[in-house]
Amino acid sequence: MSIRRKFKSDDTELDTGPLNDILFILMFFFLIISTMANPNVIKMNNPRATSNTKAKQSVIVSMDKNRDLYVGRTKIIFDSLEPVLRSRLLTTDSLKPAVVINADSLVTFGDIVKIMEVAKKLGATTSVSVNKIK
Repeated sequence: MSIRRKFKSDDTELDTGPLNDILFILMFFFLIISTMANPNVIKMNNPRATSNTKAKQSVIVSMDKNRDLYVGRTKIIFDSLEPVLRSRLLTTDSLKPAVVINADSLVTFGDIVKIMEVAKKLGATTSVSVNKIK
């Protein structure tokens, strides 16, 4: 008993669908690369200089719940805040000095604004952090 088919077909075909996909991807790749690689670009050596920008340094002013004022770790009274800040800001080598204000959550906003006014008067930028200070 013969199970094989009696006739053979000579109409064999090759599926070119995947080949079309690969050619499309290659064409897309070369199109993008050819636009990025511009042959009309002039290559130059630009002069380089040392950087003269200075890091932004900040002075930290803290006020606790008893309204005690600290510049860094030094306890001061509010009336001497401006001269102390002026001397600290002059010692920083920053072009635009910054004052960071750390205040206890029980401190009134009026006290924080007074510190900010002194810092602005001296030409410094300010940022405020209000949290529970022990």
